[in-house]
Amino acid sequence: MKILVRNLARTTTDEDLLDLFKVYGKVQSCTVVIDKATRISKGFGFVEMPLVGEAKVAIKELNAKDVGGNIIRVKKAETSDTASAAKKPRPDAE
Repeated sequence: MKILVRNLARTTTDEDLLDLFKVYGKVQSCTVVIDKATRISKGFGFVEMPLVGEAKVAIKELNAKDVGGNIIRVKKAETSDTASAAKKPRPDAE
C-alpha cells in the first residue's frame, strides 16, 4: 500500500521516514519529495508497505502525530486512476 505523509519538517530525510514507519512492519520504500531547484524538502513524502494490515496500523498510529515539531498527516495515497476518476463528472450528475 502506498501512503502519503504530509506536513513533514523540511529537515526530514528518507531515513527519518523509514525509522518512523518500520516500527509498524516491513517498509518497501520511502521517499521525501525534494524540490529540484532548491534541493529542499517540499514537506511531504511517500512510503510503500507491502502488507495492507501493517500499513493501515501505521496510518492509524502516525496520523496527527507530532514529529519534529510538526503534526504530520498520514493517509493512503491515491493512485492516478483513483484521482482521475474523482475528477471526471458522472454521466448521471446532470
